[in-house]
Amino acid sequence: MTAASTILVADDDRGIRTVLSQALGRAGYEVRTTGNAATLWRWVSDGEGDLVITDVVMPDESGLDLLPRIKKIRPDLRIVVMSAQNTLLTAVKAAQRGAFEYLPKPFDIRELVNLVQRALSTPRAASVEPPPGDNEEQLPLIGRSPAMQEIYRTLARLMGTDLTVMITGESGTGKELVARALHDYGKRRNGPFVAINMAAIPRELIESELFGHEKGAFTGATQRAAGRFEQAEGGTLFLDEIGDMPPEAQTRLLRVLQEGEYTTVGGRTPIRANVRIVAATHRDLTQLIRQGLFREDLFYRLNVVPIRLPPLRERAEDIPELVRHFLNLAAAEGLPPKTIDATAMERLKRHRWSGNVRELENLVRRLAALYSQEVISIEVIEAELSGGAPAAEPAAPAESEGLGSTVERHLREYFAAHADGLPAAGVYDRVLREVERPLISLALEATRGNQIKAAQVLGVNRNTLRKKIRELDIQVVRGLK
Repeated sequence: MTAASTILVADDDRGIRTVLSQALGRAGYEVRTTGNAATLWRWVSDGEGDLVITDVVMPDESGLDLLPRIKKIRPDLRIVVMSAQNTLLTAVKAAQRGAFEYLPKPFDIRELVNLVQRALSTPRAASVEPPPGDNEEQLPLIGRSPAMQEIYRTLARLMGTDLTVMITGESGTGKELVARALHDYGKRRNGPFVAINMAAIPRELIESELFGHEKGAFTGATQRAAGRFEQAEGGTLFLDEIGDMPPEAQTRLLRVLQEGEYTTVGGRTPIRANVRIVAATHRDLTQLIRQGLFREDLFYRLNVVPIRLPPLRERAEDIPELVRHFLNLAAAEGLPPKTIDATAMERLKRHRWSGNVRELENLVRRLAALYSQEVISIEVIEAELSGGAPAAEPAAPAESEGLGSTVERHLREYFAAHADGLPAAGVYDRVLREVERPLISLALEATRGNQIKAAQVLGVNRNTLRKKIRELDIQVVRGLK
């Protein structure tokens, strides 16, 4: 009869040690438990244990700091790291220092038992070296919700690979932040990170932007120009809004993914591509495939590892931490320090956040800049979310409103109606029908057709403005952008 595997458990919480000992014992394992790192190290040094489960925070030494020492003397010993410090940095450090898996607390005991079984039967994978300066203050992603924990674990697993990743999610959920995290904490971190937004480039220029062009390749090509693939050599190329890529560019991108090489526009010599591809979109690519607007074979080449970013309304428990983070950033930029009272914070957690984390960040920055009170009250939050003005700081009279104030007031009404789910016959449709098109036209007229300035006046992303201009068939003054 084969001897049972021995599991070494280190956690300073006696309750967790008891629960793990009982659950793993019922699963047929021998279990030894300790509340400190010194005892765990002695057991490992003596050659005991087939698998280690260790907490990060222990009274004598961090479990993360112990990992490299364990891997040095017993590189094949599997280690599962548990932690209540549920950040991306914890997951990444655990993976980089040789952990088989990172498990955030609280966890499902059945998940842990299944994880132990998988760890004992899976070939060992190589770890990657940690990047310099892995300071938690520099973390690109914030949140401890279960949805974010799963994203952290996925990112940690991908750090040592060059696998192509497809990031999906609504606008404002942080898709570029995830792409940057993959780069900054991955093995290509010393190379360039190059981003290109397909929706922001005229269709006829996308191939030249991606692959570069030779002198004389087309009218106006007076010299050779490097494309984004060449600029990203040795690093990461982030293809944002991939769903807006035109068919001809899709075909050329597919060749790069299949053959690992490309040619410049007007060029004949193939160029080897040494880049990691990370793509992102807020659109449903499967629907675009059915409509014949996106190549199915390209989709499968890009969708090797899918990552879905949840909308903010699906992880409302992360809002307090996000708010504190944005307030700290605002204070670091010289704005007055602010806090938000508990009632106001609960109101923020109930809001729908159609603009997701980007909308929340804009609100927090506005609170820090425009309000004098040190503690933001529920009245201020209600006024901001409903589109009204707080009584303590009244808005300017309507007759003195400039274009920016008028636009902001109507957009507040528009977004408040959308968030509250009013019926089609309500304010939402009226604003869409009566306000949106003339406001955009007015903003373009006032800025002499400058779409960048018009987007700033309207308080929207330039890509969103371009899309609305097309949808509403708004004529822009010829010769101006």
